[in-house]
Amino acid sequence: MIPRYSRPRMTAIWEPANKFRIWFEIEAHACDAQAELGVIPAQAAKTVWEKGDKPYTQERIDRIDEIERETHHDVIAFLSELAEHVGDEARFIHQGMTSSDVLDTCLSVQMTQAADLILKDLDALLDVLERRAREHKDDVCIGRSHGIHAEPTSFGIKLAGHYAEFKRGRDRMAVAREDVATCAISGAVGTFANIDPKVEEHVAAKLNLKPEPVSTQVIPRDRHAAYFAAMGIIAGAIERLATEVRHLQRSEVREAQEYFAPGQKGSSAMPHKRNPILSENLTGLARIVRAAVIPAMENITLWHERDISHSSVERMFGPDATVTLDFALGRLTGMMDKLVVYPGRMLENLMQFGGLHDSQRVLLTLTQHGVSREDAYVIVQRNAMKVWRSYGIDPDNPEGTVEPSPEDREAESQPSRFFYFLSNDNAVAEALGESGLKELFEVDSTAFHTKHADAIFARVFGS
Repeated sequence: MIPRYSRPRMTAIWEPANKFRIWFEIEAHACDAQAELGVIPAQAAKTVWEKGDKPYTQERIDRIDEIERETHHDVIAFLSELAEHVGDEARFIHQGMTSSDVLDTCLSVQMTQAADLILKDLDALLDVLERRAREHKDDVCIGRSHGIHAEPTSFGIKLAGHYAEFKRGRDRMAVAREDVATCAISGAVGTFANIDPKVEEHVAAKLNLKPEPVSTQVIPRDRHAAYFAAMGIIAGAIERLATEVRHLQRSEVREAQEYFAPGQKGSSAMPHKRNPILSENLTGLARIVRAAVIPAMENITLWHERDISHSSVERMFGPDATVTLDFALGRLTGMMDKLVVYPGRMLENLMQFGGLHDSQRVLLTLTQHGVSREDAYVIVQRNAMKVWRSYGIDPDNPEGTVEPSPEDREAESQPSRFFYFLSNDNAVAEALGESGLKELFEVDSTAFHTKHADAIFARVFGS
C-alpha cells in the first residue's frame, strides 16, 4: 500500500491492529459458544474476554512478530501472545479449531468492511454523476464512433451512461459483499470432528457473517474471485470515464477539462500546459485493481481440502486492490464534481463539418420517399464526400491537398455545406422535391437527435 494512493479509513482495515482484533474476537466468541456447550468452563470463556480484550498496541504487535520469528507460524504466535495475558485458562482457546478458521473468517470480515467503504464511495460518485448529468442534459455535443464524428448526443446523456455503468458495478459489488461474508469454524478438513457446528453458527452471528456450507477447512475461493472480479469491472468503468475526459480535454477537442487550481503547474518545462493528470492517474490505478482479478481466479484451484498457495496472493492483493479502488473512486468523484464543461465548444465541434452529422436523417428520408436503401446510401455518401473535399480532405489524393472547385468555394459560404451539395443533387430533388429537403433541414438538428433525452433519463434515474 503506497501512502500516495491510500486513504486512512481503508488502510486501517488491513493494519495488524484490526486483523489481530478480529482474530481475538473469533477466538473469544468461539470460547463463549464452547462454554455454552459445556466443552470448556464458563469461567475460562469469561477470563478470555476479561484479560485478553485489550487494544493491539504496537508493543503487542511487536511481541507477536517476535514469537513468529521463532515459530514461523502467525496464528500460533498470536495465540502464544494472547496466552501471556490470559494465563492458565488460555489452554481452552482454539479448542477444535484450525488456523484457517481464524484466517479465513477474519479475511471475510475485512473484505466485508472494505466492501462497505467501496459501496459508500460508489454512492458518492453516483450522486455527483447524476447531478452533472442533469446539469448538462440539454448541452448538445457530437457523438463519436471510432473517434470520428457520428451523430449528436448530449453531454448529459454521456454522463447518464457512465452513471448506469457504475450503478451496475455497485449492484455487483453488493452481491459480492454478501457472497464473501461467510464464516468457517469447522476444524481440520472442515468436518467438525473436534468442534460442534453450533460454534460456527455462534461466531458467524456475532460477526454478521453466514456459516460456510462446506468449508473443506478453507472457505471456497470462488467467493473471493467474484469479489475481485466485481472490483475489476468497477475499475474498468473508472478507466472508461477517465479516458473520455482525457479525450475531451485534448487541445483539438476542448469540450471539457479537469479543474485547474490556482497555483497549479502543468509542466516543468512548458508553462502553458494544463494536463489531464487526474484522469491519466485513474487509468493507471484501474490497471492495479484489475491486476488482482486473474490471481483471484487462479486461487480457486487448491489441492484437495486445502493448501496455502492462495494465501500470499490474498495478503498482497486484498489490501492493495481495495485500497487502490477506494482511492480511485474518491479521486474520480472529486474530478467529476469540479469538471469544467464547455457547451459552446461542443457546438463548434458539432458544426465543424458542415452538417454531416445529419447523413442518416437524409438516408432514411430518401427511403421513406421510395428510394431503395442501397441507392439512398450512394446518394448520401457521394454528397458527404463532396463535403469532405470542400474542407480539403480527399481520401483519393495521397498528397493530402485538394484544389477547391468553384462548387467548393460556393459551399464555403453556406450555413450547411451538406445541405448545399444535397440541394444540387438531381436524385435528391427527384425524390424529395424542391421543398422536401429544405423542410428536413429546417427542423432543429440538435433537437431532433436529443428529443428522447428525457426518456433516457427516466430509465436511468427514474422519474
